[in-house]
Amino acid sequence: MAPRADRRAPSRGVEWEFERLTIPRDFSRGFVTRLLVERAEHGGWELDRVRIAPDGTRRVVLRRKIIRFRAPLGLQPRV
Repeated sequence: MAPRADRRAPSRGVEWEFERLTIPRDFSRGFVTRLLVERAEHGGWELDRVRIAPDGTRRVVLRRKIIRFRAPLGLQPRV
């Protein structure tokens, strides 16, 4: 399993961070489910896409929102 995170351009004010996982066919469906639930509950990820290759390898794409903090007007740094 090799996770890889990347980012896509914002669409309508929302920015997403993506993580790609490649899961070998050796792992059972139950194990993969537990793995993805764990990532969702503790990492804030949600399932974006799952593709199962002809050899049984699962390619999973997870996503989560990027939340940017905006300082209130009175606290913005002066330039």
